[in-house]
Amino acid sequence: MNIVRHPSNPIVFPGEQEWRKITVFNPAVIIDNGKFYMLERTAGTLRPFQCYLGLLESEDGVHFRHVSDKPVLTPEQLGFPYGSVQDPRVVKIDGTYYLNYALRPCSMSYYPTGLGVPDSSKPDYPDGWGDEAVHWMTRSSIATSKDLVNWEFLCDTTPLDINDRDNILFPEKINGKYALLRRPEEYIGETYGTEKAAMWITFSDDLIHWEEPSLLAKPEFDWEFKKIGGATPPVRTDYGWLTLYHGVDKDNIYRVGAMMLDLEHPERVIARMKTPVMEPEAYYEKFGLFIPNVVFPTANVVKDGVLYIYYGCADTSIGLATVSLQELAECVMQHKV
Repeated sequence: MNIVRHPSNPIVFPGEQEWRKITVFNPAVIIDNGKFYMLERTAGTLRPFQCYLGLLESEDGVHFRHVSDKPVLTPEQLGFPYGSVQDPRVVKIDGTYYLNYALRPCSMSYYPTGLGVPDSSKPDYPDGWGDEAVHWMTRSSIATSKDLVNWEFLCDTTPLDINDRDNILFPEKINGKYALLRRPEEYIGETYGTEKAAMWITFSDDLIHWEEPSLLAKPEFDWEFKKIGGATPPVRTDYGWLTLYHGVDKDNIYRVGAMMLDLEHPERVIARMKTPVMEPEAYYEKFGLFIPNVVFPTANVVKDGVLYIYYGCADTSIGLATVSLQELAECVMQHKV
């Protein structure tokens, strides 16, 4: 298997507008009518670290330009003027774009250490913002759009009193139901069947009312020592749903793993690689303004049999890697569980 980093990496980097001066990373990408569209996560400052989503387009999936010089989705549009909207994933089902995103009602301030997790503090916000613990919890939600520019809130997909990230919709209904990956950080302990934050899956008839989630996969290997979570929207293959995910080791290094889920019953893992398929290697993955040693895919699309993997690099810029979809799927299937 040969995952190739694009020679133009990082293909998207911070600058230009005030709202994306500091970082751009963890994008959502979709191909529609032969064109690539990217929703980038951006930040203009680290204190506070308030994030927005900008929209770019490209003919080749490499050279992107902004559709607008303003963000297309802000925390204020969602009712949280001091919040942060983060880590988009996007799919299109029956003519509608569905955007998974994480939202923190109040933004933290961060101080990079260069050693992994940055130091953080809570800014003082007016009018009671930040006074309650739930104001600092990261919830996950869905917004919808017909044009990728104008977004409407649809629903929260997680309880508001826990931290739940990496919510990712499958790109089509399965047995008449929507399927969603989750990563609830508080679902740990004997009751939940995992001692560390893990990947869960849930289903819905209408995208609004979700069934109780079931444990899908938990950390098993050294490179997943701290936690795992979904990365990109699953991709349908002849073997099953190819699913990339991230793992974090004891030194806070982010790597990428791959598993295969059953096509008709995606709550079943049928294959899972024991070693990562990507890890920080290039300078732009090992060093950044915010968190070092991070490869964090949040988007993948397929064109002409090639899987385009878009990923955050050290929480600072956006990279692209490509691999034959068939080759990667066959490689994963060599590790049946």
